[in-house]
Amino acid sequence: MASFQLWAGPECTVNRVGNLFFDQLELTGFARRIDDLDRLAELGAKQIRFPLLWERTAPTAPDQYQWEWSDLRLQRLRELQVAPIVGLVHHGSGPHYTNLLDGQFPERLAAYARAVAERYPHVDAYTPVNEPVTTARFSGLYGFWYPHRRDDRSFVRALMHQMLGTVRAMQEIRKVNSAAQLIQTDDLGYTTTPAHLAYQSEFENLRRWLSFDLLTGRIVRGHPLWGYLIENGATERELSTFEQACAPDIVGINCYVTSERFLDDRLALYEPERHYHNGRDRYVDVESVRVLGAFIGGFEKRLREASERYSLPVAITEVHMGCTRDEQLRWFHQA
Repeated sequence: MASFQLWAGPECTVNRVGNLFFDQLELTGFARRIDDLDRLAELGAKQIRFPLLWERTAPTAPDQYQWEWSDLRLQRLRELQVAPIVGLVHHGSGPHYTNLLDGQFPERLAAYARAVAERYPHVDAYTPVNEPVTTARFSGLYGFWYPHRRDDRSFVRALMHQMLGTVRAMQEIRKVNSAAQLIQTDDLGYTTTPAHLAYQSEFENLRRWLSFDLLTGRIVRGHPLWGYLIENGATERELSTFEQACAPDIVGINCYVTSERFLDDRLALYEPERHYHNGRDRYVDVESVRVLGAFIGGFEKRLREASERYSLPVAITEVHMGCTRDEQLRWFHQA
């Protein structure tokens, strides 16, 4: 039986709001502190989710790369004998010359992935796109991030471009390193509701699997969300791409205390701007822990679900909590 491993990594989102890019590596100082890698190694980390992000490496043009930052840090990881899991897009929409709704996004991401693999042929683990379903929701369904859309067609298009980009990126990477692994991550979560909203939680609890279902070739006629995807702009030709499965080598579950949601119909408890209407009912999407307290599924429930659904190795790939240091340590210990 394989031993447990401690993985680590910085919060590294480069998210776009309007025409502004917010780089968390710069905001936290990680971008300036190469000795942070030594600190992570001292904690016992065997692998690090390393941000070799498209927006930072090729910010001005598709074929103009700035490798200095990653050269130094990947060399330091080799010296520390810590293996990188290289991430290419992390809650981003790519550099300014593309976005999640750009039809060229998949091929442009693939070209960047090939350049990374050629520069660092020793790297053998990749996450081309972190949390594609979550990113598509925040960019295409909720309007928080660029391109700030709020409709199902934009959600589906953003998701398809990320997933097609993941497949193409791995194809290009494996032309350089045939042994390269795909570590696919997403925030799995779980939604519960009062009885009369069960239809909505059923839909959302299917939607959370979409990135993994696509990569494992499960989205075929008869899949519960086939019709939803087709009705909202996915084509049968696109979906057939995934029948030649690009299954993850490891399913990565990002676990937050806020991942599990409750759709609350007690509207009077919440500010009117939080009320949502799905065309049939009104409710407020809140953190389950605020309503159900300790009675949420947590790590074990979500990991078992993923393992049973895909019969693939599963890892907890994010376990941060935005709270006090003591609460962060308790959450980490629970994981």
